[in-house]
Amino acid sequence: MPRNLDITSLRSFVGVADTGGVTKAANMLNLTQSAVSMQLKRLEDTLGQSLFDRTGRTLELTSAGEQLLGYARRLVEINDEAWGRMTNAGFEGEVNLGVPHDLIYPFIPRILQQFAAEYPRIRVNLHSLYTSILKVQFDRGEMDLILCTEESVDRGGETLNSSNLVWIGAEGGSAWRRRPVRLATVTHCLFRRPAIEALEASGLAWESAVESISETAVEASVTADLAINAQLSGAVPRNCEVIRHGGALPQLPVYLINLYVGQGPRREIAERLAVFVRQAYRVSDAVAAE
Repeated sequence: MPRNLDITSLRSFVGVADTGGVTKAANMLNLTQSAVSMQLKRLEDTLGQSLFDRTGRTLELTSAGEQLLGYARRLVEINDEAWGRMTNAGFEGEVNLGVPHDLIYPFIPRILQQFAAEYPRIRVNLHSLYTSILKVQFDRGEMDLILCTEESVDRGGETLNSSNLVWIGAEGGSAWRRRPVRLATVTHCLFRRPAIEALEASGLAWESAVESISETAVEASVTADLAINAQLSGAVPRNCEVIRHGGALPQLPVYLINLYVGQGPRREIAERLAVFVRQAYRVSDAVAAE
């Protein structure tokens, strides 16, 4: 006689596998730790096999767990797709989401995936633009909701998190030691002026090594150890690292990550997407506090 796998238990299993721990999975799933642990035990009892090696500090998949993971992901995705189509059929249309490039990762891909599963008939148009441009388009009603990096929050905005602006350079690089400081910047980047002002306020001589409209060109120069740049601590490009300068470079300001939801005709849909955005940042805060 065939047995049925419980979707709730499979969802907890996938969550623990993805995060490496019960606490992190519980935060992500908005459940208690005991509930997640109980669901894992129920799943293991049903299958008669251990799915995690619990001898280390983090939970590692056993061979049986690795075998199950692919099936579990597919079952959860199919469940969510079916649920979304059957329960949210009345919600359809499109919504414009604006996000600066340095806030795309790590949250936006997962947010879009979860929202699509819940509301499969709503198309999310993702626009990656500078904060200054997004604010103008939002005011004109061209964006339904936007994420922004700002030093303060405007009326109607909601601060989700904050992030330090840091100096970045090539991995193991030495460009930051050179004088004058060689700076690579994107012409319209919000962080260009604060970086220059910090250098000038500290009395450090600097010169523009690269000033380009292309983020790729700036990243290439930094990766090649020809210059340094200022970036949010959570958005350091690949092959770059935060410079541990020990005070040789000036301190940079802290920026707020703000959410703005429009009041236009797609407000109801935008508010539903905003729920997923807020949840992603709440889970991140809870995990960081551990």
